[in-house]
Amino acid sequence: MLKIALIGYGQMGKLIEQLTVQNDCEIVAKIDPLLGNEITAETLANADVCIEFSTPDAAYGNLTKLIKLGKNVVTGTTGWFNELDKIKLLVEEAGTGFVYGSNYSIGMNLFFSIVETTAKLMNQAEDYDLYGLEMHHNKKKDSPSGTAKVLSEIILKNIDRKTKAQYEKLDRRIDKSEFHFGSIRSGDIPGMHSISFDSEADTIELKHTARNRNGLALGAIRAAKWINKKTGFYNFTDNLTEIIG
Repeated sequence: MLKIALIGYGQMGKLIEQLTVQNDCEIVAKIDPLLGNEITAETLANADVCIEFSTPDAAYGNLTKLIKLGKNVVTGTTGWFNELDKIKLLVEEAGTGFVYGSNYSIGMNLFFSIVETTAKLMNQAEDYDLYGLEMHHNKKKDSPSGTAKVLSEIILKNIDRKTKAQYEKLDRRIDKSEFHFGSIRSGDIPGMHSISFDSEADTIELKHTARNRNGLALGAIRAAKWINKKTGFYNFTDNLTEIIG
């Protein structure tokens, strides 16, 4: 049975805890400032793998501590990826295993592939303009979502006429080379992402809507099982086929 330490005990941490028993895992530590404990060798002594879902401000510090303690880590926190190269170097120096990703939902990662395939087809259809939209609950602390950024990267890589993602409000006419991706934060929306291709004649829309956060939690648990006793630095999306078996 895999022994997991939860770093961050918010909505995702609590959901992962609920799902561990039926997935042959055991929670041996819960680390969160609200619980009054910290990341130390003692608090993590029994953990095989740490799953980190905290906040953008806390993630880099948490991950640094975990890696230096020699722990294999799965992190689902977004909003800190500007520090990714530093974390990769720490993982290589420590000889640990590390998985990161903007979205651990199996369905969303299949959606990434669908968007990529469609974008390659639509690259030749120059009559179509493109835009993206994402919606999340009002407690989400980053905007745009990490998933929105991944989707934008897919579009920019495969649509030659789009060279820059634009996430902000515009007080001007948008340039034809810009890909506009809007964000909405309200209520309890688990998550919705869409990519639309619009022409004078019609609109083609690709859309992924999460009913709940279970897919994210289950994906993180599967990643934890996969990275246990492995070494190396991995992206969940890039290694999806291996992780889900």
